[in-house]
Amino acid sequence: MKVWKVVGLAGLVGVAATGVVIARGERKRRAYTPEEVRDRLKERVKQSAHA
Repeated sequence: MKVWKVVGLAGLVGVAATGVVIARGERKRRAYTPEEVRDRLKERVKQSAHA
């Protein structure tokens, strides 16, 4: 029975850690200004056109 408690606890820790990673990424994405997003998209289009 103790093993299942440890496995369950490890699962919860994994879910929490995944949530933290997703939240960090979302904050980074939302920190961009519209001009920065536009510039980055234009740069990606240039790179894909040359590939």
